[in-house]
Amino acid sequence: MTEICFMQEEETKQMLSQNPQKQFPKISKKAWISETAVIIGNVIIEENVFVGPYAVIRADEPGSGIIIKKNCNVQDNVVLHGLSGSKILIEENTSLAHGCIVHGPCKIREGCFIGFGAVVFDCVIGKDSLILHNSTVRGIKLPPSKVVPDGMSINSQKDLSKIEELTAELVEFKRAVIEANLELVKGYRKLEN
Repeated sequence: MTEICFMQEEETKQMLSQNPQKQFPKISKKAWISETAVIIGNVIIEENVFVGPYAVIRADEPGSGIIIKKNCNVQDNVVLHGLSGSKILIEENTSLAHGCIVHGPCKIREGCFIGFGAVVFDCVIGKDSLILHNSTVRGIKLPPSKVVPDGMSINSQKDLSKIEELTAELVEFKRAVIEANLELVKGYRKLEN
């Protein structure tokens, strides 16, 4: 089992704050969070997570919560926000690329990629799936290993006939993005020590 040591409020330079319910983010000491990221409320961030500049991670509405599992990356200008009573789960080895929006309720399973400017809301994204750039996925359950092409809007299960299968090239792309961001976590953490 992975040991998680969370940063205490006084140890952080980042823009972290409690929500109106007095819940404060819990962040692994082995994560790297940009000083310009904003993280509010009932948020758990595990080890080796990269949170880039100007990312906003908000679990401030009553009953909302966000969990980001190990080895994920939340890139520049990403927004994660949970509605009242909703949860967001980002499983291991998932990339949230620049400027995407993930709005709860939402589950993104292990090994996924959410592309630049994509919007994901009220859905479950199956393991190893990709939501490519400027796509919208709302109110569905996406099976594992699927690809929503650039700019496509999917908002019902019948739209699933339009999606593509995962290719070896995209598997390699996802792996390279995770690896690059894990190296960033290591590099930035060395600078802090």
